[in-house]
Amino acid sequence: MAEQGRDQRDGRGAGGDAQDVGEPRGRSVRTEEAAAWEELVATARRTVSDGLVVGTSGNVSVRFGDTVLVTPSGVPYDRLTPDDVTGVDLDGRRVLGRLVPTSELPMHLAVYRSTDAGAVVHTHAVHATAVSTLVPELPAIHYMSGALGGAVRVAPYATYGTQELAENMLHALADRTGCLLRNHGTITYGATLDQAYDRTAQLEWMCRLWLTASSVPGLAPTLLSEEQVAEAGERLRGYGQHR
Repeated sequence: MAEQGRDQRDGRGAGGDAQDVGEPRGRSVRTEEAAAWEELVATARRTVSDGLVVGTSGNVSVRFGDTVLVTPSGVPYDRLTPDDVTGVDLDGRRVLGRLVPTSELPMHLAVYRSTDAGAVVHTHAVHATAVSTLVPELPAIHYMSGALGGAVRVAPYATYGTQELAENMLHALADRTGCLLRNHGTITYGATLDQAYDRTAQLEWMCRLWLTASSVPGLAPTLLSEEQVAEAGERLRGYGQHR
């Protein structure tokens, strides 16, 4: 993949070691940031183990105050250590670590600047990416669309890592917490890493469901109305345990 290849060139040397770009590490890592980094790495590894990305093709970030901790470019997640903390400010200036941030940093920062997101997950999930090549939005095949704010739109294609892609994504995310990226993948956000990840997993599952139902010859899946999806979304806001 072009994105994966660029990330590997940016972040890893030929010998497989993480690239040291020779810049100051900035300030020291705070205790709370170290804990957030550990959770971020666990989430990134989960995207691989759950089959949502291959290699280093996806990326994960979490906001901690005015600092965004983000997976570095091209480093396999199972090799990330506490010493690999990579952080930028909301303008993209590196404030923590020596590793190059993900090439998709513009998308992550665009979400944080425009929403109250606490975490962002970007994947190249197979079924979701397939759907992104077929329709302008994921048909309302299941009420879990309500968990993402409604019908999941597809952002027009743009080259990975560009501001154009970030802008296309923001339009698709209007009043939503997730969208598809045409011929590319998915992006979701949430208040926490767990919530952002769960939305990614639900989106991939709904795409797989729609593709499966649509594949039956001579039949078309029934779809939910906007009102039904909206009603489900309201009920989902109160779902789960409350402490």
